[in-house]
Amino acid sequence: MSAIQIVPVTDKKMLGRFIRLPERLHADDPAYIAPLHMEREEALSPKNPFFGHAEVQFWLAVRGGRDVGRISAQIDANNEQLKARHAGQFGMLAAEDDREVISALVDTAAHWLKARGMVAMQGPFNLNINEETGLLIDGFTTPPVLLMPHDKAYLRGHLEALGFEKAKDVIAYWYDMRVELPKSVRRLLERPLPANISVRKLDFKRYNEEIRMVTRIFNDAWAGNWGFVPLTEIETEYLAKSLKPLIKPDFTSVVERDGEPVGFLIALPNLNEAIHDLGGKLLPFGLVKMLWRLEVAGVKTARVPLMGVKRAVAKDMIGGLLPFLMVDMVRQAGLKKGLTHIELSWILEDNLPMRRMNESLGADPYKTYRVFERKI
Repeated sequence: MSAIQIVPVTDKKMLGRFIRLPERLHADDPAYIAPLHMEREEALSPKNPFFGHAEVQFWLAVRGGRDVGRISAQIDANNEQLKARHAGQFGMLAAEDDREVISALVDTAAHWLKARGMVAMQGPFNLNINEETGLLIDGFTTPPVLLMPHDKAYLRGHLEALGFEKAKDVIAYWYDMRVELPKSVRRLLERPLPANISVRKLDFKRYNEEIRMVTRIFNDAWAGNWGFVPLTEIETEYLAKSLKPLIKPDFTSVVERDGEPVGFLIALPNLNEAIHDLGGKLLPFGLVKMLWRLEVAGVKTARVPLMGVKRAVAKDMIGGLLPFLMVDMVRQAGLKKGLTHIELSWILEDNLPMRRMNESLGADPYKTYRVFERKI
């Protein structure tokens, strides 16, 4: 058997090979959906503001002239939790079911991190916790929704055999919005709101300002949580631009107290449903198909990737009601637009208040993703 070569990705052509490799590996997987090549090229390039505060390297594993695996390593200067522990990250892991290939990839990433002073590695992150997090370990038979990873089942066993241990699990919930709300939730929502509490949609006339507001609440709500990395102003601007085509006012909710925004929820139509058969390509006819499915035919599923309630509010009596208010507002709007299901993701395994809320709605924990860690 030919020797394995681990080669750094150094140009756009190699990045294209890096992006397309999982499509071959998942050729026999009916649940796999190839992400759009154009979107991946931008997300894995300096156009992504993550590269402005992180050092990143990609590698391909090549054997006999064929790409057989890939991996990334990254050190994020804004990740205070990992900096304090001198830990780096790895991600973008995909490979044939071959221990030698996966070991060579992991060792290469580990050596790169160790040369930069790291003593541990954690992942996978594609590329950080605010993008795609964890390795799929349960829920392989259903397709991923937008901005969620999908992995081969054998990767978990290989990582564990190479000394990786669980750092944290995150959970994705699948919620059938057509099912009537439980009586306990209906009673909660039917109570009159305090006079100083109001609920509204995002105001697209002040779109950039609204996105900055969302970022402020997000950074406040999740500060101190495991793995948290705050969004920067530059990332906020990038987020505003990249998500604007998908954000629909009806699928958003903002709660104000005394006129001040204190909580928000944004649901996004599931782009993966619209591109499931495009093979990552928008040309020559993929763009027309995608736009038709999104804007005319309509998709049936969505995802809530962004949600938060200011910590000061979450601790008082009204705080427990706000997530239900926001979810129900988007639920009602979604049903009118033809949505049937929404993914609530992702939730830390030990975030019991959010897990209880999802389960009280009748949502099913249908996918689990694991973040691994190992000393290097």
